[in-house]
Parts: sequence; structure tokens; C-alpha cells
Amino acid sequence: MLQRLVADAVVVLHLAFVVFVIAGGFLSWCFPRVVWLHLPAAVWGTLIEFTGWICPLTPLENRLRISAGDAGYEGGFVEHYIVPIIYPPGLTHSSQIGLGGLVILLNMVAYAVYFRRRHDRRNT
Repeated sequence: MLQRLVADAVVVLHLAFVVFVIAGGFLSWCFPRVVWLHLPAAVWGTLIEFTGWICPLTPLENRLRISAGDAGYEGGFVEHYIVPIIYPPGLTHSSQIGLGGLVILLNMVAYAVYFRRRHDRRNT
């Protein structure tokens, strides 16, 4: 039972990390110091998507689920939890590249606004 709860906590942490990677740049608008946490997280998340690597949290969750008597799953967190929500079954490397590109685009917009506001504040 404890392993199942810890596995669920890993899923929640993993999802929070994915959301942070995707939208964390927007947090910098209100909390500028978040930039120092978000940039490495965004690089890591994008690297995972572009290379097709598996995030270390996925095998951890699978080990916990198996030790709790549940079944693990193949592939990564995004393929198992996120993609079925957004895309039909069957994640391809091309769609992973697209997801990574979307992350980059969203964060470029967020940081463009962040740096523009920062620049405007310094010049007033």
C-alpha cells in the first residue's frame, strides 16, 4: 500500500514538473527568481522530448508500482499519461519533436515578455 501511495506521489511530482517545464517561464513574470529553476528544467524537459530518453522518475514509478503488486508500463511518463489525453494512441518520435518544439516556443514567448518588462523597468 505504501509503495502505491509513493508511486502516486511520484506521478503527481512528475506531472507538476512537466507543467513547470511547459509554463514555468510565465511564472517569471511574477517571481523573477523562478528563472534560475525553470531554465535548467526546461532544458532537461526539452532534451528528454528531443532525444526520446526516459525521465528517471518513470522507472522509479514503475519499480514502486511493481513492488506494490501493480503492473508497470512501457515507455515514458508523457506517452503513458499525457499523450493519451492530447493525442490518439501511438506516440512517434516526430510528435515528441513537436512537443519539444511547443515547449520551446511557449517559453520563448514567456521569456521575451519577461525580458521586455525587465528592460522597460530599467529604462523608466
